[in-house]
Amino acid sequence: MTKRTLILIGFILAKFLLQYFLFNPGYDLQRDEYLHLDQANHLAWGFLSVPPVTSWIAYIIKLLGYGVFWVKFFPALFGALTIVVVWKTIEELKGNLFALILGATCVLFSAILRLNFLLQPNSFDVLCWTAFYFTLIKYINTENVKWLFIGSFVFAIGFLNKYNIVFLIIGLFPAILLTNQRKVFAKKEFYYSVIIGLLLIFPNLLWQYKNAFPIFHHLKELAETQLVNVNRFDFLKEQLLFFVGALPVISASLYALLFHKPFEKFRLFFGTIIFTLIVFIYFKAKSYYAIGLYPIYISFGSVFLSIKLNTGWRKYLQPILVAVPIIFYVLLFNIVFSVKNPNYYKENKNKYKELGLLRWEDGEDHLLPQDFADMLGWKELAEKIDVVYGKLSNKDQTIILCDNYGQAGAINYYTKNKNIKAVSFNADYINWFNLDNKIENFIRVKEFSERNDELEKTSLFFNMAFIADSITNPFAREYKTTIFVFTNPKIDINHRLKTEVKSKKNYR
Repeated sequence: MTKRTLILIGFILAKFLLQYFLFNPGYDLQRDEYLHLDQANHLAWGFLSVPPVTSWIAYIIKLLGYGVFWVKFFPALFGALTIVVVWKTIEELKGNLFALILGATCVLFSAILRLNFLLQPNSFDVLCWTAFYFTLIKYINTENVKWLFIGSFVFAIGFLNKYNIVFLIIGLFPAILLTNQRKVFAKKEFYYSVIIGLLLIFPNLLWQYKNAFPIFHHLKELAETQLVNVNRFDFLKEQLLFFVGALPVISASLYALLFHKPFEKFRLFFGTIIFTLIVFIYFKAKSYYAIGLYPIYISFGSVFLSIKLNTGWRKYLQPILVAVPIIFYVLLFNIVFSVKNPNYYKENKNKYKELGLLRWEDGEDHLLPQDFADMLGWKELAEKIDVVYGKLSNKDQTIILCDNYGQAGAINYYTKNKNIKAVSFNADYINWFNLDNKIENFIRVKEFSERNDELEKTSLFFNMAFIADSITNPFAREYKTTIFVFTNPKIDINHRLKTEVKSKKNYR
């Protein structure tokens, strides 16, 4: 085994160790993770908000026992593979050992660490962006058309994971047209590879068609509720923060792509980053959508710097460049990662308040950063639902209706009673209602801000109604979320719910 291989294995092990070290067992999973885990129980070629790949990963986790270890393993794996692809790209660009270590360090100690903490499509998305760019570099170097087909496959898998990869193609197309690499459009193999890619994504496109293209509803809803609040200047500012320790390397890559003669044939990558960022800015995309852009530029920059810093006094800059990402990681550690228990943030609230980290999307300051508060209270909710459910008669005639997908997913993930299948009108749960059995018990999980008249309003349709419990963890975003119980209905609840489900679907 070569020295290079041993060092690469060391980076991979460091990646996994860091990811597991960042997991504080005092926190639960994050709300999105529960939705994705529940998708494993409803496999399809698409979902309302995401394509199917995440559900396939969740299904593997299900087969492995649904343990938290595996929930955290796969995002960490995709992060480790991203490091491997960057490493292989540097080798393809003839980088030396310093270039390999610099590139791997810049990727390891970056925003990708935070991204790889959660079971979401984002980790695999970054891997697919990086792998696609790698196949493009291999094609440019070798002109072997097999890389066109491999690139098509990578794009298709990336598309089936997250539609975000379409922005890669949008930004890449004009960049190719403006360079000599446009000659690829004259090759029949290019079009064969495009056809194969389309065939691979066709099942998802067919699912979208059969379901009235929910992606457009999702994008419209996203634009109206979230992207409308995106500030384009903030988008650019946050790009600098994602790889703040690697800024010298990324900056060097852009210079090299323009002026370093050996990189002349890769000049399209300079245009690619410009055009892709312009598209993201135009659509007011969330800042983290662009993270997949940068790892490949770390490869170019690392190789260029290894050449320029290889003689004389410049050699002494090498360890400094490697140390910079590590130093920034240490400085930002307590701010970015939920490694501290909630009480720590309460005791140091002034420091975090000054940094604006306690302000949530409601504009108010709270006890914890919102992302951390989103990982609390879920297990408590599921345990209390189990207690309430256990006291009911006619358990098989019970429906649990939640306000949001986090509540429903958490209940289904943590419950000790496998007959419990919580649902919601939110996200994919709108398609997962089972209303075949007559409903005798109606458990309503209601967010505190919306619960005020729930008992009075819904009790009109039942002979018995009461508040059973609520989430008592003051640090949780779901704090005071309440469990209402309604039994012995006066009307046909099945019919009423079927009507409402149909109405919600039609609205979508």
